[in-house]
Order: sequence, then C-alpha cells, then structure tokens
Amino acid sequence: MTAGSFDAGSLVAGIVAGAIGVGYIMYGRRQTRFAPVIAGILLCAYPYFVDSLLWLCVIGAVLAVAPFLTDF
Repeated sequence: MTAGSFDAGSLVAGIVAGAIGVGYIMYGRRQTRFAPVIAGILLCAYPYFVDSLLWLCVIGAVLAVAPFLTDF
C-alpha cells in the first residue's frame, strides 16, 4: 500500500471495522469469551494490510460473523 492509495470508501470501511472491533473486544472481555476478543483484534488490525475496498468488506464481514459461528 502506498501513502497516496487511500480513498474515501477504504477509509470509511476501515473506521467501521475498527469500531466494530472495539465493540467485540469490550464484549468479549466482559463475557470472558475468547473468540470475540480475537475477532475484535483482527477487525482493528486488518484494514492496515488490505488495500482493496472489496476485500476490506469481504474480510470484515467474515470476521464480524466468526464469533457467532465459533464457541470457545
């Protein structure tokens, strides 16, 4: 990713993913559940490494649903 490759869609998707990730971290810590904490950390971190808006949305949707599909 180059310094000038940010567009408005990617920026908004990254902010939304980070906000959902923080919510998952808080929820997981209060409920002492491991899966939402890990998903929250990944939701906060992955926008730094993904450049495409399509992949930002796909990965974000998978990570947002993952805590509901796993139970540990």
